[in-house]
Amino acid sequence: MSELGSNGGAGRDNTVLDHHDNDAVASAEGKDSSRGRRRAMSMWDRDLVKRSLRESLRKLDPRVLAHNPVMFVVEIGSVFTTIDTIRYLILGDLSRFSFVGQITIWLWLTVLFANFAEAMAEGRGQAHADELRRTRQETEARKVTPSGIEIVPATSLVPGDIVVVSAGEVIPGDGEIIEGVASVDESAITGESAPVIREAGGDRSAVTGGTTVLSDEIRVQITAGRGESFLDRMIALIEAGVRQKTPNEIALALLLAGLTLIFLVVVITLAPFSVYSKAVVSVTVLIALLVALIPTTIGGLLSAIGISGMNRLLEHNVLALSGRAVEAAGDVNVIMLDKTGTLTMGSRQASSFVPAPGIDENRLAEAAQLSSLSDETPEGRSIVALAREKFNIQSPNLDGSDVEFVPFSAQTRMSGVDLDGRRIRKGATDSVASWAEAELNPETTAAIERIARAGSTPLLVAEDNQILGAVELKDVVKEGIKERLASLRAAGIKTVMITGDNPITAEAIAHEVGVDDFLAEATPERKMDYVKSVRAEGYMVGMVGDGTNDAPALAVADVAVAMNTGTMAAREAGNMIDLDSNPTKLIDIVEVGKQILITRGALTTFSVVNDVAKYFAIIPAMFVVAFPGLNALNIMHLTSPETAILSAIIFNALIIPALIPLALRGVRYTATSAASILRKNLLIYGLGGLIVPFAGIKAIDMIVTALHLVSTAR
Repeated sequence: MSELGSNGGAGRDNTVLDHHDNDAVASAEGKDSSRGRRRAMSMWDRDLVKRSLRESLRKLDPRVLAHNPVMFVVEIGSVFTTIDTIRYLILGDLSRFSFVGQITIWLWLTVLFANFAEAMAEGRGQAHADELRRTRQETEARKVTPSGIEIVPATSLVPGDIVVVSAGEVIPGDGEIIEGVASVDESAITGESAPVIREAGGDRSAVTGGTTVLSDEIRVQITAGRGESFLDRMIALIEAGVRQKTPNEIALALLLAGLTLIFLVVVITLAPFSVYSKAVVSVTVLIALLVALIPTTIGGLLSAIGISGMNRLLEHNVLALSGRAVEAAGDVNVIMLDKTGTLTMGSRQASSFVPAPGIDENRLAEAAQLSSLSDETPEGRSIVALAREKFNIQSPNLDGSDVEFVPFSAQTRMSGVDLDGRRIRKGATDSVASWAEAELNPETTAAIERIARAGSTPLLVAEDNQILGAVELKDVVKEGIKERLASLRAAGIKTVMITGDNPITAEAIAHEVGVDDFLAEATPERKMDYVKSVRAEGYMVGMVGDGTNDAPALAVADVAVAMNTGTMAAREAGNMIDLDSNPTKLIDIVEVGKQILITRGALTTFSVVNDVAKYFAIIPAMFVVAFPGLNALNIMHLTSPETAILSAIIFNALIIPALIPLALRGVRYTATSAASILRKNLLIYGLGGLIVPFAGIKAIDMIVTALHLVSTAR
C-alpha cells in the first residue's frame, strides 16, 4: 500500500487487472476515441437507410405527424393537391394535370424527406438499443435463502434479494456488492474490453445486470426489480419514442407553429384578393405558396437535431437520462472538475531526489530504491524507476541476504526494509523523523515546505538515525488538459478544480493546470454549498462525481455526470451516466451540448432566410398576369409562372435531405465567444441561406424548362 493513503475522488480508481494495467494506462485516450468511432454507425448504412425509409412511410399517419405542426400542414396541403390532381385527370385537362401532379409529388416528397430525417436519427438510436437488447439473456441466479442457495430465474429477483455470483457467471441484476471482491467484464455495457475490479464497500461496489464475473466470488444485494434495471433504463432512454423534448426545442416548435398559423391566415386572405383582382389563383398554387412561406426546412429537421445530439453522446459512451440535461450542457457557464484522475493522472510519480546537507544524491536514491523494492504501488515503482533512470541503480539480488521488508501501515505511515544490518524507512515526514529520532535541519525543512507548496508530496527517507533527504512525488497533469481548459475559457466557461488538498497545495496545482478557481479541502457539504452558491448567481453548473459523498452536489447541479463505476447514490443523483467512467468526459459533453444549440440556431437561420428566394419566385408568378408590373420582381428571370412555382417547391423539398448530414453530425463547434459564433453563423447560414436558394431555384428552373422542351419535341 502507498504511504500516501487514499485521496478519494471521481474516477481515479477504475482499477483493472494487473496484466491489463500497462495497456489501460498507456492507451486510455486511444481506446476512448477508437471506441467512439467503433460505436458510431455509418450515416448511410444500408440497414439504417432501409429501416428509415419504412419508418418514413409509417410516419405519414396523421396521428404520428400531428406532433410536427409544420409538416402536418404540408401533408394536409398534399392531400388537397392530390384531390385536385385526380379531378383534372377525370376532366381530361392534361395540362393542368401535369402541373398539379408534379406539385403534388414534390409536396409528398417534402413530407417524406422530413420523416426520413427524423427516422434516420431515430434509427441510429434504435441500433444502439438493439445492441443492448442482444446483451440481455434469461439468466439463472443463485439466490441466498434461509435454507441455503436456491436456483431461481433472474427475472424473479426483487430489490433486497441477495445472490451469489462466481467466476464465469453473469450478474443477474443491478445491485451492490456486500461481500467479496472480483474482476468484472463490463464490455456489454461500456464496450471496454479490460475488466475492472468491483468490491464491497467504498465507491466501487455497484454492479450492473448482464455483466460477467471473471474471477473470485461475490455476494450481491439486488437493488432493481424486473424492467427497472440500468440496462432496461438505457434501452428505454435511447429509443426516441420516449425522448422528451427539451425546453428550447419546445419553444422553437411553438414558434414554428405560430409562424405556420400566421402564414396560413395570410394565404387564405389571398384567395378573395385574387378573385377581386380578377387574377384567379388555384388552390394548388395557394398551397404551394403556403409551403414556401412556412419554415419547412427547420420544421423537418428539428426532431432529428435533438435526437442526433443524444446519439452523439452515446458515441462518447455517455447516457443522457434527459434531453433537458443535454440542452443544459450547451448553456453551462461553470464546470467543476475533480483534480485527481481528471486534471491529473491520479497516481503520483517520483520526480526528484532532494538530499539533506552533506548527503550525496546517489546515496539517497539508492536508499529510497531499497525501501521501495516491495512497494507495488505506482509511487513505489516510480521511485525504483527514477533511481534506475537517473543514476543507473539496478535492483539488487537479495538471494542469501538477511532481508525483511516493512510494509506500509496507516498507523506508522511509512514502509521500508531491514537489509544486512541496515534499517531504511521512507514515508510521512513526522513519522520518519520520529522513527529516526533525529531533528530535521533547516535546509531539509525548507526543501520539504517548498515541495508541499508546489503541490507535490514529500516522502522523507532515513537510514538508521540519519535523515538522508526527501523524494518528491508529483501528480502529473494530463497531457493536453491545459489547452482544453484554455479553449473552454475562450468560450466563456469558468473551470473550478475540486480537491481534498490543503489550500496552499491546491493553489499551486490550480496554477499549473490552468483552472480559473479551486475548492480546497472539499467535503460533501462544501461541494453542495458551492454548487448552490454559483447557481444562485445565475450560472449553469456542470460537475462529475462517482461517490456517495458527491451525490448531494450532483443532485443540485444542472448537468450532473455520474460515473458508471460509482455508487448507486451517485448514479441516481446524476442526469447523465458516463459508461467509461472518465471524468474528463464532462468537457466533451459540454461541447456536444453547445453543438446542438449551434446546429439548431444555424439551421433555423438558414430555413428562415432561404424563404426569401421562394417569395421572389412564387409571388410574381401568382399575380403577374393581373399585375404585369410584378414582373420586375422576377429577378431570377424564371421561364414561366408554372416553372417558377414548380422550381420553388422542388428546391423546398430537396433542401431537406441535403441538410440531413449536417443535422445528424451537427455544426462543427469551436471554442470561442458567443458573438464570434453568431457572426460566423450569420455569414455562413444567413448569407448562404440567401444565396443558395436563388442559385438552386434558377438551376432547377433551367432543368425543368429543358425537360419540358424535350418532352414537347417528342
